[in-house]
Amino acid sequence: MKTTMAVLDKAGGDAAAAVVSVLKSLHTGKHVNFGIASSTIVRTYKDVDAFRNYGLKLPVVMGYAFSNAHPNAEPQCVKLEDAAIVFDGQIYSPTGTSAIELLAKKPLQRDRGKALFDEIEGDFSFLIAEPKSITAGRDVVGVQPLYYGENKKVAALASSRKALWKLGIEKTSSFPPGNLAFVTSEGFKFKPVKTLTYAKPKTITMQTAAKTLQKLLEQSIHRRIAGTTEVAVAFSGGLDSSVVAFLAKKCGADMRLIHVSLENRPETEEAKKAADLLRLPIQVHLFKEADVEKVISKVVGLIEEPDPVKASIGIPFYWTAEKAAEAGLHVLLAGQGADELFGGYQRYVSDYLTYGEENVRRAMFEDVARLHESNIERDVKICRFHGVELRLPFASYQIAQFALSLPLELKIEKNQNSLRKLVLRKVAENIGLPKSIVEKPKKAMQYATGVSDALKNSEGNKTVKEYVNMLFFAHVNKRKEAR
Repeated sequence: MKTTMAVLDKAGGDAAAAVVSVLKSLHTGKHVNFGIASSTIVRTYKDVDAFRNYGLKLPVVMGYAFSNAHPNAEPQCVKLEDAAIVFDGQIYSPTGTSAIELLAKKPLQRDRGKALFDEIEGDFSFLIAEPKSITAGRDVVGVQPLYYGENKKVAALASSRKALWKLGIEKTSSFPPGNLAFVTSEGFKFKPVKTLTYAKPKTITMQTAAKTLQKLLEQSIHRRIAGTTEVAVAFSGGLDSSVVAFLAKKCGADMRLIHVSLENRPETEEAKKAADLLRLPIQVHLFKEADVEKVISKVVGLIEEPDPVKASIGIPFYWTAEKAAEAGLHVLLAGQGADELFGGYQRYVSDYLTYGEENVRRAMFEDVARLHESNIERDVKICRFHGVELRLPFASYQIAQFALSLPLELKIEKNQNSLRKLVLRKVAENIGLPKSIVEKPKKAMQYATGVSDALKNSEGNKTVKEYVNMLFFAHVNKRKEAR
């Protein structure tokens, strides 16, 4: 697991002590390196206490911690003449210029970072420390977690809510994707640079849309596996994960499918059959209801929210990332985003029947715009805990913009019982996936794996919501005691 953060002391006092204290409280054990940076220095040590002896007394300070036991774990930190930059994440569309070089471009302050959004695709966040201010940015879809908040003493940003909580910032917010933030003693100012936009649907046939989507998916997957030796795919045997796995194989990836579930679930046999049809190796890991109880508290702590639905989805994802790490696989592909982009949820059809087309298109746009908060941040933070990098082919700017431009009838029909994600099913058919996969109905992960039912059996008479709240506030109280 890694942390990046930046703190500005509003009174011009010492921000370094707060950064060091947070990093020390969040990261213990072996194989952890620590970095600290400001407009005047950049330093890295294996012991965070070394910074206490360095005598730093600076109003704007960035800190980061990372495990050197996992590849691709280290954030990039570079000292410039007037500033320092911490870049965290991956770039998928190289231009011959590194992210750091793009961030270092002048003019300073207001336009710094704009070139990064204009010229590349990636999952990233960046922090820039100048003498009296911070500039920050986050990728267009919001795959890389980044949060912000302030109190009377400090304004800060971090890759986890816990880091901000430990600074005494109670109210934290998810950083808006595709934005730049400018932070001074007066607080935060945001500037949209490259964001998803709502527009009327364009005229396009199903066949043309499917061909375009296939090309975009192949490009997205190719970029996300470039430079890797082996990758894992979170595999349910359903449409989304099968399309990702099949196209990743076509792109030449050496991969293994990872399927997790509670015991005696019919979906496990279906996943095995799908893997056989795709001619891909699969690892199947089955768990007991008692295993749900063992990890639920950890998952609630990692997702940093008392949300029972997110917790129930997070548990099978926790197991998937854990098994990928145990197999030595540190890149995990998954199909998150397909349901929001292509109309996978039953509620879209219900709303279509009740409220009409425009209402549903607006709802889909809002769901895509909030995808980082509803799904992605949860899964990325869980994977980071295991030293696994989550890469999401559907969560690219090009695919999101294309999907949002499609007519509704290419996604869903005005029929309560029909299949959804029609254009994605057409892609699956065109690339030769078996009919059993192309026409497989969607079933949510928490129900397919049996985790949702297992949680209902936990903690006696408590509802799942009450149980998850109890676990979350146990973490909150522990946090307050530690401060």
